[in-house]
Amino acid sequence: MRRQVLALSCPEHRFPADRAANSACLLAAVDAVADALAAGRLESERLRRLSPTSVEALRFSGLLRMKSPRAVGGAEAHPVTQMDVIEALTMIDPAAAWCMFISASAAGAALSVLPDETVQAVLAEGFPFMAGSLRPGGEARRVDGGYRVSGEWAWGSGIEHADWVLVPVFCDGPSLIRALVPTSHVKVHDNWHTLGMRGTGSCDYEMDDVFVPAGFAVDASADTPPRGGALMRLGLPAFVVNEHGSFAYALGRLALRTASQDVSEKWRGYVGSVSLADREVFQRAIGRGTIRMNACALGMADAIERMFDSAAQGPPDPTLVTEAQAAAAWCTDEAVELVSELFRFAGGSAVMDHSAMQRILRDVYTIQSHLMVSNAVYELFGQELLGTRQLGVSEAAAAPRQRSAVVLSDAT
Repeated sequence: MRRQVLALSCPEHRFPADRAANSACLLAAVDAVADALAAGRLESERLRRLSPTSVEALRFSGLLRMKSPRAVGGAEAHPVTQMDVIEALTMIDPAAAWCMFISASAAGAALSVLPDETVQAVLAEGFPFMAGSLRPGGEARRVDGGYRVSGEWAWGSGIEHADWVLVPVFCDGPSLIRALVPTSHVKVHDNWHTLGMRGTGSCDYEMDDVFVPAGFAVDASADTPPRGGALMRLGLPAFVVNEHGSFAYALGRLALRTASQDVSEKWRGYVGSVSLADREVFQRAIGRGTIRMNACALGMADAIERMFDSAAQGPPDPTLVTEAQAAAAWCTDEAVELVSELFRFAGGSAVMDHSAMQRILRDVYTIQSHLMVSNAVYELFGQELLGTRQLGVSEAAAAPRQRSAVVLSDAT
């Protein structure tokens, strides 16, 4: 690891408030651990969770602080800055990038609202790795001093090396709490046998009558001002939607880079063969694909900028949140189409497990299954534009403050 890069840019992880300086600091942190993450990539794929080298690198980097309030030592980075960081990491190792932003989101969500004493306890041994879930599940019973929590959750990315798990749990019927629990209190199911994103270790997990002290649980409907600024007021899904769009177009750009390597030495055809670099159809695919990914990046950034600006004084505009979700789904759809097209040019070697293009194909087909980029959000955004969207029962009860949070459960 090039420790001097991080040390000069972000001494003791004190992130600057200025947006440009904050971005430079975080991107320098990516550069500082690039070699270590690249070295651990294949081991993560084999282990079906992040390699010890990768985990150590991310802990060292300070990147896990990206979405936490500055008041607790976080970067509180602008969502578009986060997108640049996610892209830079994805170009090195998609699994490490995914686990980083999942942990950063869980940490930011927890450390922005938990009581001071709880935050001090969580940070007592350094900034932690966290896992978490978006979809509420399980049941919490109120007891003296806290809650008893039981339930099962899926997509626990990074949970096998996480220190804490943030879980959304139903309590007293439709109400919801978010509980922060030591991973040692959670049973992890070793069931992450997947098409792609193998290195993320996104296993299912469960809790069986686990006691959660009151100070480690937050009522999701409470109107308590969070620590920090507009970033911490976004709520779900606005707080995380930028991650999924940027990750998708980063995979597309990674596929473009991978497909363009050594093309003058690759030959196609049975008679009168020409190099892949000289084939007009491939040239078109690379040129058009680059424009498509550039459009995704710009479109996603535009949607996120406007959504974030709307949160300057309070919760973000729900219509802009839905638009950002639709943009993330579009980025994913475009990336899936592009990677599929480029894979066709990769030849017979791409079907082998060691092929980088095969890993990208498997990864992009896996992430399209995520709740956050369900194509149902196109319908929701269309309803918003047409003025025909109607609130469901749970959404009407939560409006206006929690409306954007309910969009998440609709997009399944």
